[in-house]
Amino acid sequence: MSISKAVFFGLAGNALSKTITGTSEVSAGRTAVATGSGAALGAATAGTLTIGTAAIGVAAAPVGVSLAIAGGIISGIVSLFD
Repeated sequence: MSISKAVFFGLAGNALSKTITGTSEVSAGRTAVATGSGAALGAATAGTLTIGTAAIGVAAAPVGVSLAIAGGIISGIVSLFD
């Protein structure tokens, strides 16, 4: 897992939550959407990473899980201070 990728997905998840909810105000609902969005973005990209590395014989499942979790956590935190 790359910390810069986790931060990128966290910030992207926060931006996506603003679009989905239609507001940039801090709320529990937007934080939940941001957390889910960041985790989904991290999981989707990690899934692509896992498939690509499986083709060359490298086990990448732990990377995918931790990237999704980190992306979700960062999105949630950023949404609280926006």
